[in-house]
Amino acid sequence: MQQTALPVEEKRRETARVAPPAGFASQPEALKIEENLPLAAASSPEAEAFRREIIRAGRKLWERQYVDGNGGNISVRLGARYVLCTPTMLSKGDLELADICLSDQDGNILAGDRSRTSELLLHLEIYKANSKARAVVHCHPPYATAFAVTGSTPPNGLITEYELFIGPAAVAPYETPGTKAFAETVLPFVVDHNTILLTNHGIVCWADTVMHAEWLVEIFETCCKTFLLAQQIGKPLSFIPQSKIREILALKRRLGFPDARLNHSSDAAIPAAETSAELERLLEQVTARLEERD
Repeated sequence: MQQTALPVEEKRRETARVAPPAGFASQPEALKIEENLPLAAASSPEAEAFRREIIRAGRKLWERQYVDGNGGNISVRLGARYVLCTPTMLSKGDLELADICLSDQDGNILAGDRSRTSELLLHLEIYKANSKARAVVHCHPPYATAFAVTGSTPPNGLITEYELFIGPAAVAPYETPGTKAFAETVLPFVVDHNTILLTNHGIVCWADTVMHAEWLVEIFETCCKTFLLAQQIGKPLSFIPQSKIREILALKRRLGFPDARLNHSSDAAIPAAETSAELERLLEQVTARLEERD
Protein backbone atom coordinates (compact mmCIF):
# COMPACT_ATOMS: atom_id res chain seq x y z
CA MET A 1 0.00 0.00 0.00
CA GLN A 2 1.38 3.42 -0.98
CA GLN A 3 0.73 6.91 0.31
CA THR A 4 1.50 9.70 -2.13
CA ALA A 5 4.17 12.09 -0.91
CA LEU A 6 3.63 15.85 -0.79
CA PRO A 7 3.50 17.45 -4.28
CA VAL A 8 6.85 18.81 -5.45
CA GLU A 9 5.86 22.47 -5.14
CA GLU A 10 4.37 21.94 -1.70
CA LYS A 11 7.54 20.18 -0.55
CA ARG A 12 9.60 23.10 -1.88
CA ARG A 13 7.48 25.61 0.03
CA GLU A 14 7.77 23.50 3.20
CA THR A 15 11.54 23.22 2.75
CA ALA A 16 11.88 26.95 2.22
CA ARG A 17 9.77 27.68 5.28
CA VAL A 18 11.86 25.56 7.65
CA ALA A 19 15.31 25.86 6.07
CA PRO A 20 17.91 26.74 8.73
CA PRO A 21 19.81 30.02 8.44
CA ALA A 22 23.36 30.26 7.15
CA GLY A 23 25.88 29.01 9.65
CA PHE A 24 23.16 27.05 11.45
CA ALA A 25 25.44 24.17 12.44
CA SER A 26 27.76 26.52 14.32
CA GLN A 27 25.01 28.40 16.17
CA PRO A 28 23.80 26.44 19.24
CA GLU A 29 21.30 29.20 20.10
CA ALA A 30 19.75 29.00 16.64
CA LEU A 31 19.61 25.21 16.91
CA LYS A 32 17.70 25.50 20.16
CA ILE A 33 15.22 27.91 18.59
CA GLU A 34 14.72 25.82 15.46
CA GLU A 35 14.83 22.36 17.02
CA ASN A 36 11.08 21.77 16.66
CA LEU A 37 11.04 22.39 12.92
CA PRO A 38 10.89 19.28 10.70
CA LEU A 39 14.14 19.60 8.76
CA ALA A 40 16.10 20.42 11.90
CA ALA A 41 14.59 17.40 13.63
CA ALA A 42 15.23 15.17 10.60
CA SER A 43 18.92 16.11 10.49
CA SER A 44 19.56 15.90 14.23
CA PRO A 45 22.09 13.42 15.71
CA GLU A 46 19.21 11.67 17.49
CA ALA A 47 17.42 11.13 14.17
CA GLU A 48 20.57 9.69 12.59
CA ALA A 49 21.00 7.24 15.48
CA PHE A 50 17.38 6.16 15.14
CA ARG A 51 17.78 5.68 11.39
CA ARG A 52 20.73 3.38 11.96
CA GLU A 53 18.76 1.40 14.52
CA ILE A 54 15.86 1.04 12.07
CA ILE A 55 18.23 -0.18 9.37
CA ARG A 56 19.79 -2.78 11.69
CA ALA A 57 16.37 -4.03 12.74
CA GLY A 58 15.17 -4.16 9.13
CA ARG A 59 18.12 -6.29 8.07
CA LYS A 60 17.58 -8.65 11.01
CA LEU A 61 13.93 -9.07 10.05
CA TRP A 62 14.89 -9.78 6.43
CA GLU A 63 17.71 -12.18 7.33
CA ARG A 64 15.38 -14.14 9.61
CA GLN A 65 12.74 -14.24 6.84
CA TYR A 66 10.24 -12.35 8.97
CA VAL A 67 9.53 -10.12 5.95
CA ASP A 68 9.43 -10.77 2.23
CA GLY A 69 9.28 -8.49 -0.80
CA ASN A 70 8.61 -5.00 0.48
CA GLY A 71 6.64 -6.28 3.48
CA GLY A 72 6.79 -5.00 7.03
CA ASN A 73 7.44 -1.55 8.47
CA ILE A 74 9.35 0.01 11.36
CA SER A 75 8.95 3.34 13.12
CA VAL A 76 10.23 5.24 16.13
CA ARG A 77 9.13 8.42 17.88
CA LEU A 78 11.40 11.44 17.43
CA GLY A 79 10.51 13.79 20.24
CA ALA A 80 6.86 14.55 20.89
CA ARG A 81 5.90 15.74 17.41
CA TYR A 82 7.56 13.46 14.87
CA VAL A 83 7.98 9.84 13.81
CA LEU A 84 10.72 8.28 11.69
CA CYS A 85 9.44 5.41 9.53
CA THR A 86 10.40 3.05 6.74
CA PRO A 87 9.10 3.87 3.23
CA THR A 88 6.76 1.93 1.01
CA MET A 89 7.92 -0.44 -1.75
CA LEU A 90 11.38 -1.17 -0.38
CA SER A 91 12.78 -4.38 1.10
CA LYS A 92 13.74 -4.12 4.75
CA GLY A 93 17.03 -5.75 3.79
CA ASP A 94 17.93 -2.85 1.49
CA LEU A 95 17.28 0.15 3.71
CA GLU A 96 19.71 3.09 3.69
CA LEU A 97 19.80 6.21 5.83
CA ALA A 98 18.21 8.41 3.16
CA ASP A 99 15.25 6.02 2.84
CA ILE A 100 13.87 6.72 6.32
CA CYS A 101 11.03 9.26 6.24
CA LEU A 102 10.06 11.88 8.81
CA SER A 103 6.33 12.10 9.50
CA ASP A 104 4.13 14.12 11.77
CA GLN A 105 1.53 12.55 14.07
CA ASP A 106 -1.05 12.63 11.27
CA GLY A 107 1.07 10.71 8.76
CA ASN A 108 2.16 13.68 6.64
CA ILE A 109 5.70 13.28 5.28
CA LEU A 110 7.82 16.30 6.27
CA ALA A 111 11.29 15.13 5.21
CA GLY A 112 12.55 12.38 2.94
CA ASP A 113 12.26 11.67 -0.78
CA ARG A 114 10.32 8.42 -0.52
CA SER A 115 6.62 7.87 0.13
CA ARG A 116 5.76 6.46 3.53
CA THR A 117 3.95 3.20 3.97
CA SER A 118 0.18 3.46 4.38
CA GLU A 119 0.55 1.12 7.36
CA LEU A 120 2.19 3.96 9.26
CA LEU A 121 -1.40 4.71 10.32
CA LEU A 122 -1.22 1.55 12.45
CA HIS A 123 1.92 2.81 14.19
CA LEU A 124 0.43 6.24 14.80
CA GLU A 125 -2.68 4.79 16.44
CA ILE A 126 -0.42 2.83 18.81
CA TYR A 127 1.60 5.93 19.68
CA LYS A 128 -1.52 8.00 20.32
CA ALA A 129 -3.10 5.31 22.50
CA ASN A 130 -0.04 4.41 24.59
CA SER A 131 2.61 6.92 25.62
CA LYS A 132 4.94 4.08 26.64
CA ALA A 133 5.19 2.95 23.02
CA ARG A 134 8.31 4.61 21.58
CA ALA A 135 8.97 2.22 18.68
CA VAL A 136 6.82 -0.14 16.59
CA VAL A 137 7.72 -3.10 14.37
CA HIS A 138 5.21 -4.76 12.04
CA CYS A 139 6.17 -7.84 10.05
CA HIS A 140 5.05 -11.28 8.88
CA PRO A 141 7.08 -14.04 10.59
CA PRO A 142 5.83 -17.39 9.26
CA TYR A 143 4.95 -19.18 12.51
CA ALA A 144 3.34 -16.15 14.11
CA THR A 145 1.45 -15.41 10.91
CA ALA A 146 0.24 -19.01 10.85
CA PHE A 147 -1.44 -18.32 14.17
CA ALA A 148 -2.77 -15.03 12.78
CA VAL A 149 -4.39 -16.93 9.93
CA THR A 150 -6.28 -19.02 12.48
CA GLY A 151 -7.10 -16.03 14.67
CA SER A 152 -5.42 -17.65 17.67
CA THR A 153 -2.28 -17.45 19.82
CA PRO A 154 -0.03 -20.12 21.36
CA PRO A 155 -0.92 -20.98 24.96
CA ASN A 156 0.76 -19.20 27.83
CA GLY A 157 2.77 -20.91 30.54
CA LEU A 158 5.22 -22.81 28.35
CA ILE A 159 8.27 -20.60 27.74
CA THR A 160 9.83 -18.25 30.30
CA GLU A 161 10.88 -15.55 27.82
CA TYR A 162 7.35 -15.39 26.43
CA GLU A 163 5.84 -15.01 29.89
CA LEU A 164 8.34 -12.39 31.03
CA PHE A 165 8.63 -10.14 28.00
CA ILE A 166 5.25 -10.60 26.33
CA GLY A 167 2.63 -12.51 28.29
CA PRO A 168 -0.69 -13.13 26.57
CA ALA A 169 -0.67 -11.83 22.99
CA ALA A 170 -3.84 -10.28 21.59
CA VAL A 171 -5.61 -10.98 18.30
CA ALA A 172 -7.02 -7.99 16.40
CA PRO A 173 -9.88 -8.56 13.93
CA TYR A 174 -9.26 -8.38 10.19
CA GLU A 175 -9.51 -5.13 8.27
CA THR A 176 -8.02 -4.07 4.95
CA PRO A 177 -4.34 -3.16 5.57
CA GLY A 178 -3.46 0.47 5.16
CA THR A 179 -6.88 1.80 6.10
CA LYS A 180 -7.81 3.78 9.19
CA ALA A 181 -10.19 0.96 10.15
CA PHE A 182 -7.24 -1.45 10.02
CA ALA A 183 -5.12 0.85 12.21
CA GLU A 184 -7.91 1.12 14.78
CA THR A 185 -8.26 -2.66 15.22
CA VAL A 186 -5.42 -2.64 17.77
CA LEU A 187 -6.86 0.05 20.02
CA PRO A 188 -8.63 -2.28 22.48
CA PHE A 189 -5.35 -4.14 23.08
CA VAL A 190 -2.46 -1.72 22.83
CA VAL A 191 -2.29 -0.71 26.50
CA ASP A 192 -2.23 -4.20 28.04
CA HIS A 193 -0.43 -6.03 25.21
CA ASN A 194 2.90 -5.23 23.55
CA THR A 195 2.39 -7.97 20.94
CA ILE A 196 -0.71 -8.14 18.76
CA LEU A 197 -1.55 -10.61 16.04
CA LEU A 198 -3.27 -9.05 13.02
CA THR A 199 -5.75 -11.61 11.70
CA ASN A 200 -4.83 -12.91 8.22
CA HIS A 201 -1.90 -10.52 8.12
CA GLY A 202 0.99 -10.69 10.59
CA ILE A 203 2.18 -9.25 13.88
CA VAL A 204 2.85 -5.85 15.41
CA CYS A 205 4.99 -5.19 18.51
CA TRP A 206 5.74 -2.01 20.42
CA ALA A 207 8.48 -1.25 22.95
CA ASP A 208 10.67 1.52 24.29
CA THR A 209 13.24 1.11 21.49
CA VAL A 210 13.34 -0.32 17.98
CA MET A 211 15.75 -3.01 19.16
CA HIS A 212 13.43 -4.13 21.92
CA ALA A 213 10.39 -4.17 19.62
CA GLU A 214 12.35 -6.40 17.25
CA TRP A 215 13.28 -8.64 20.19
CA LEU A 216 9.58 -9.12 20.93
CA VAL A 217 9.06 -10.31 17.36
CA GLU A 218 11.87 -12.85 17.78
CA ILE A 219 10.56 -14.07 21.13
CA PHE A 220 7.02 -14.49 19.89
CA GLU A 221 8.03 -16.20 16.65
CA THR A 222 10.25 -18.62 18.60
CA CYS A 223 7.39 -19.39 20.98
CA CYS A 224 5.00 -20.11 18.10
CA LYS A 225 7.54 -22.35 16.38
CA THR A 226 8.47 -24.20 19.57
CA PHE A 227 4.83 -24.84 20.47
CA LEU A 228 4.07 -26.31 17.03
CA LEU A 229 7.19 -28.52 17.20
CA ALA A 230 6.36 -29.68 20.73
CA GLN A 231 2.92 -30.81 19.60
CA GLN A 232 4.55 -33.09 17.04
CA ILE A 233 6.55 -34.96 19.71
CA GLY A 234 3.40 -36.62 20.93
CA LYS A 235 4.05 -36.03 24.64
CA PRO A 236 1.98 -33.90 27.04
CA LEU A 237 3.09 -30.31 27.31
CA SER A 238 4.83 -29.34 30.56
CA PHE A 239 3.48 -26.01 31.84
CA ILE A 240 5.25 -23.65 34.24
CA PRO A 241 3.66 -23.96 37.72
CA GLN A 242 1.19 -21.20 38.54
CA SER A 243 3.21 -20.21 41.60
CA LYS A 244 6.15 -19.45 39.30
CA ILE A 245 3.91 -17.57 36.87
CA ARG A 246 2.85 -15.36 39.77
CA GLU A 247 6.50 -14.66 40.54
CA ILE A 248 7.07 -13.65 36.92
CA LEU A 249 4.03 -11.38 37.08
CA ALA A 250 5.43 -9.75 40.21
CA LEU A 251 8.64 -8.94 38.37
CA LYS A 252 6.71 -7.66 35.34
CA ARG A 253 4.72 -5.32 37.55
CA ARG A 254 7.90 -3.93 39.10
CA LEU A 255 9.58 -3.52 35.71
CA GLY A 256 6.52 -1.88 34.18
CA PHE A 257 6.04 -4.51 31.48
CA PRO A 258 2.46 -4.70 30.18
CA ASP A 259 0.44 -7.85 30.83
CA ALA A 260 -3.34 -8.13 30.76
CA ARG A 261 -3.19 -10.61 33.64
CA LEU A 262 -1.91 -7.90 35.97
CA ASN A 263 -5.26 -6.12 35.73
CA HIS A 264 -7.08 -9.23 36.91
CA SER A 265 -4.76 -10.27 39.74
CA SER A 266 -4.98 -9.08 43.31
CA ASP A 267 -1.83 -7.79 44.96
CA ALA A 268 -2.17 -10.55 47.53
CA ALA A 269 -2.00 -13.18 44.81
CA ILE A 270 1.34 -11.87 43.53
CA PRO A 271 4.36 -12.19 45.84
CA ALA A 272 6.34 -9.06 46.64
CA ALA A 273 9.22 -8.65 44.21
CA GLU A 274 11.76 -8.23 46.99
CA THR A 275 11.07 -11.79 48.15
CA SER A 276 12.16 -13.15 44.78
CA ALA A 277 15.87 -12.56 44.23
CA GLU A 278 15.69 -15.57 41.92
CA LEU A 279 13.64 -13.46 39.52
CA GLU A 280 16.45 -10.95 39.20
CA ARG A 281 18.80 -13.73 38.16
CA LEU A 282 16.17 -14.99 35.75
CA LEU A 283 15.86 -11.57 34.11
CA GLU A 284 19.64 -11.27 33.77
CA GLN A 285 19.88 -14.73 32.18
CA VAL A 286 17.07 -14.11 29.71
CA THR A 287 18.38 -10.67 28.74
CA ALA A 288 21.88 -12.09 28.23
CA ARG A 289 20.52 -14.76 25.89
CA LEU A 290 18.71 -12.13 23.83
CA GLU A 291 21.81 -9.92 23.61
CA GLU A 292 23.84 -12.89 22.38
CA ARG A 293 21.49 -13.16 19.38
CA ASP A 294 22.11 -9.57 18.34
